[in-house]
Amino acid sequence: MQRSMISKSLASSTQILRPLIRGIPPSNPKPPCDIFINHRGVDTKRTIAGLLYQHLSGLGYDPFLDSKSMKPGDKLFEKIDPAIKNCRVGVAVFSPRYCESYFCLHELSLMMECKKKVVPMFCDVKPSELRVKDNGNCSPKQLERFHRSVEEAKNIVGLTFDTSNGDWSEFLTNATETILRNLVEAEEDEKYFKHNITNYYEANLAENSN
Repeated sequence: MQRSMISKSLASSTQILRPLIRGIPPSNPKPPCDIFINHRGVDTKRTIAGLLYQHLSGLGYDPFLDSKSMKPGDKLFEKIDPAIKNCRVGVAVFSPRYCESYFCLHELSLMMECKKKVVPMFCDVKPSELRVKDNGNCSPKQLERFHRSVEEAKNIVGLTFDTSNGDWSEFLTNATETILRNLVEAEEDEKYFKHNITNYYEANLAENSN
């Protein structure tokens, strides 16, 4: 029943968004992925994270989701870390068991350290409920790194969703609009940075040639 409802919501939100994205073509040339989806698999792979991947892919973008973007034999860090470093927008799907995962926290920390635009989504969990716990598997330095990244994410305006009672179509539409808006901003920032770097080197070359 829930799967049928989610499928209908996905189709509905896609129809709503198609007119909105006509002026936002996928980047060209494209990085290894446009959007990195950071999530806790046991909580959201079959719902929020999987639907976002399917939705964004259907709109012509190239999101990264570990279960879809990796194949057997791939080494986790060799695939995940470059995808994060080269993406333009990160989506952090927070859920009740998110902070139990070393990989979730590592991915979030790397997105923050790379100064990526991050869209937090709090699904079935409040920002105040997210806490990094010492389970004995991380060094004090790693724990501090993870804690700092979670606190930074909690201070970013994000989306909230109750998977039991929320409107899936409305959420998918809002989530996709938010992600694409951040993607456009990231691309504009990148162009501005490249323009300034080009002007800097051209000015230096002109000065040195005189």
